[in-house]
Amino acid sequence: MRLKKLATSSALVLLSASVLAACSSNSGSSTSSPSPSGGQSSAKPDDKSKKFTVTSIDYRYAGNVPPANGKGIELINEKFNIDFKPQVVVVSDYLQKLSAVVASGELPDIITLENHQDANYAKWAKQGAFLPVDEFMSQYDTFKLIPDNIKKSVMVDGKMYGIPRYFPMNYSLTPMIRKDWLDNLGLKMPTSYEELKQVALAFTNNDPDKNGKKDTYGLAMSSNINPPYSMGAYWDFLAWYHKDADGNVVPGIITETRKELLMWLADLYKQGAATPDFAVLNWGQTNNEYYGGKAGIFIGTPKGMSETSSQGLSDIAPKAEMVPIPPFKAPDGSQGYTSGAGFSGITLLNAKLAKEPEKLKRILEFLDYGRKFYPYDQRNSSNADFDWMNGKSGSGYTVDNGQLKLESGEKGLKPADYYPDSSGWAPSDIANEFSKNYKVPLLKNAAAQFEKMHAETKHYYNPVNSVFSETRLSKEADLWKYMYEEQTKMIYGQRPFSDWDKLVKEWKDKGGAQMIKEVNDALKAANIKGEWK
Repeated sequence: MRLKKLATSSALVLLSASVLAACSSNSGSSTSSPSPSGGQSSAKPDDKSKKFTVTSIDYRYAGNVPPANGKGIELINEKFNIDFKPQVVVVSDYLQKLSAVVASGELPDIITLENHQDANYAKWAKQGAFLPVDEFMSQYDTFKLIPDNIKKSVMVDGKMYGIPRYFPMNYSLTPMIRKDWLDNLGLKMPTSYEELKQVALAFTNNDPDKNGKKDTYGLAMSSNINPPYSMGAYWDFLAWYHKDADGNVVPGIITETRKELLMWLADLYKQGAATPDFAVLNWGQTNNEYYGGKAGIFIGTPKGMSETSSQGLSDIAPKAEMVPIPPFKAPDGSQGYTSGAGFSGITLLNAKLAKEPEKLKRILEFLDYGRKFYPYDQRNSSNADFDWMNGKSGSGYTVDNGQLKLESGEKGLKPADYYPDSSGWAPSDIANEFSKNYKVPLLKNAAAQFEKMHAETKHYYNPVNSVFSETRLSKEADLWKYMYEEQTKMIYGQRPFSDWDKLVKEWKDKGGAQMIKEVNDALKAANIKGEWK
């Protein structure tokens, strides 16, 4: 539900051979303003009169790639006394462009990557392409907010090279339910899988929308058994939470807990309480099943939900109410959902900047400024920094009845259109107040309740987010695809659940066992464990 800057790791392999050449290139020229005597100004760390050329390479989605000389660049240059030369490329062409840039031997001052797990990040860092940034984490306000576990996530051989780009830590997609349907049937919020099963069956058989027809059901589902309906980290197939007989943490997708959840889903599917033929439905089609008023249980999150879909549901069911389902208490006593990585992508600096401390300081100030967080009530012209970052009120944005409307990045009116990172590092997830950004009352209320639930709930930090595994990088997608296919067969009754141990062995033989070994070796070496917060 959220947009991501995409990067394909396999294509990046082509670039690594040229990194060493790039590391030895110039990281950008600098010019000094004339002194009164006609010479050059003195080089001092705080000499703002000295102007630097700063280069970068970054990417955007189609429709948001700004022009090379937009108003936003002019504002940046004036404010920081730099000659900023960003290369902003449409995401579909980014790898090709990055390849050409690196091959040319002209590695920019600032580089962005989406996937910190990409093998080339570690490889390039070890080759000396990037500048370690550990020492700066305590020197700039927005860097100070980065949690230690996230810092560990981007470390290579104990050094931090990437500056993480903010994304809410705990706002993963979790189950939600039609509260108006619960109320219509006199049902309470489910607190266990057995109770959720009975609710799903009631939604299927007892006319929850009171239209006199049997045209509704419980769980909205699509291909790849999505949503997975994990009612907490204990059941999360992506969480490395459980341990095997040897004491190694393993992904939930191969555990007995996953098997039991699939059996639960199979039972509901057999009774018509889940989306018919879900295995051939894409996400958009399943989305329509829920927002079209057919299914009563789906997933949601405070950030990035569709107002168009929500308005559609409001139109056909004016009394609809969507609320999150709180996590269930697990057999081990835990209760809470799995947190996300807490960031999305990284910003990297050319190692050559170590030889240009003044320029480096200017770049760090530039980056820190872009990462400032603005509370909801300050996202307007009353906050001069916000106003500047977004291209000034009336030009780069407008505020109408409290609703912020930004001009398209394609116009290049805002400094934010060119910043490598303008995400704004919030002091907490709930400080974002995403719910206030929505216009549709149904969605605004749902998002607010999700925010409240997550603020009151503990979350499990998935330890796999903090380590690197070559096998995980190269084989995880195929391993997951295989399990989706085989586990779907089990739900459909095409493969018996008695084959579970055999299926797990097949998964391990395809690379899963090696991935488990690498992940656990890395966790032990870095002394990292999963933890509740």
